[in-house]
Amino acid sequence: DGQSSITTRKIIMRNYFPTIFFSLLLSLLFLNSIVGEVSKPNFIIIFADDQGYGDLSCFGSKTIRTPNIDRLATQGRKFTSFMVASPVCTPSRAALMTACYPKRVGMHQHVLFPSSTKGLHPEEHTIADHLKLQGYATACFGKWHLGHHPEVLPTSNGFDTYMGIPYSNDMNHPDNKGKPRGGTTGMDILWSDPESTLTLWKTPLFENEEIIELPVDQRTVTRRYTQKAIAFIKAHQDSPFFIYLPHSMPHIPLYVPDDIRDPDPKNAYINTIEHIDTEVGRLLDALDQFNLSDNTYVMYTTDNGPWLQFKHHGGSAGPLRAGKGTTFEGGQRVPCLIRGPGIPAGTVCDQLTSTIDVLPTIAAITGTALPEDKKIDGMDVTGLWEATADQSPRNEFVHYTSVGKLEGLRQGDWKLLVKQASSRRNQQGEKKPPQMMLFDLKNDLSEQNNLAGQYPEIVQKLRKRMKILDQEITINARAPWIKN
Repeated sequence: DGQSSITTRKIIMRNYFPTIFFSLLLSLLFLNSIVGEVSKPNFIIIFADDQGYGDLSCFGSKTIRTPNIDRLATQGRKFTSFMVASPVCTPSRAALMTACYPKRVGMHQHVLFPSSTKGLHPEEHTIADHLKLQGYATACFGKWHLGHHPEVLPTSNGFDTYMGIPYSNDMNHPDNKGKPRGGTTGMDILWSDPESTLTLWKTPLFENEEIIELPVDQRTVTRRYTQKAIAFIKAHQDSPFFIYLPHSMPHIPLYVPDDIRDPDPKNAYINTIEHIDTEVGRLLDALDQFNLSDNTYVMYTTDNGPWLQFKHHGGSAGPLRAGKGTTFEGGQRVPCLIRGPGIPAGTVCDQLTSTIDVLPTIAAITGTALPEDKKIDGMDVTGLWEATADQSPRNEFVHYTSVGKLEGLRQGDWKLLVKQASSRRNQQGEKKPPQMMLFDLKNDLSEQNNLAGQYPEIVQKLRKRMKILDQEITINARAPWIKN
């Protein structure tokens, strides 16, 4: 009987061992897939609007306190030579999303308005598209400004969900008419009357493809965008996510919640930036709460330089020349902070990089290839993010005006701007030559010393090179989406 029972057990083991082994193997594969999903890093890009290079404490501001945004500098890396591809909203945002100079994707000719009939083509490959293909949950909360028609809203460009203002917060639905008085004086009046957001504006708030609030209460949008982002983090804490958080502020008109508002219009801009900082703090605290900080990349930057003409309703470019709308450094060099896995804390990078480098860097971090049929201008700068490279792979950067005209090239520390005269002809009817402006940014960050006369050979070389680069972009440019 004993021998019989042993034989029976052997038969049972021989018959069932493959089944048990196979079940264990499946379990291990399942657990490995779960670990793989959890280990994928999350990405959050916070994109302010019209914030200047000098508007953060960690970038030298003496008047604005930004302790929460400064946490990203303390816990991550500060980029001091970070460029946007246009000095105005729409083209700059197109560049961030697609890793292309705006001209390559047909989004270079200034900003879109409520009457505009074009937008970012859904066939373009955005950051959201790329991560969504990898199983990421994707969300956009804030100002889109790449087309307000359903065919080109965030939900058509890779985002699972969207809530925000589809264009600038100084634009009215449906035809941009009936707006209140502008200028600094007009902004003072609006700031002194917080209810004006509801009585003098017709700016819409969208959820996905529908208007859910008209006019939107702009006093609360910064807080509401952040709350939506926090709720999204909570809902997707166990799987990878990407949040694009393009704040409507500090683009004018400025509004903050009544409970934190400084009634003095002279402090409007300071009040607004410090409110954004508070909301960034809430977001970072949420990542801590859900134990996601160590596995989440957080980038804070802005779409272009400060709108200086609005004085205390506009920001500061710090040591940089000029601001929004110009190709001087104040228009296109912006503050950038990145915290995340592998990024050394409390470090500074002064190497040239740009918003157009974000998508290819994310692709490299996630180990995924970008589509071969979509030529881009961005480069993988993982080495700069992680401080494993001393030199940027990017040695050149093309400067286009706010309406997409070729105007300059940076190559290394040299920067050439070719400025056309406001009046193309003199009194004798002769065509005026453009003004050549050559700056050594390493020794003249403020662009005060024009060296074009001293180095004509460098002017000639850079001018030739920028035309070659622009010619390639022009030839291979892709069309935007156009409403039929």
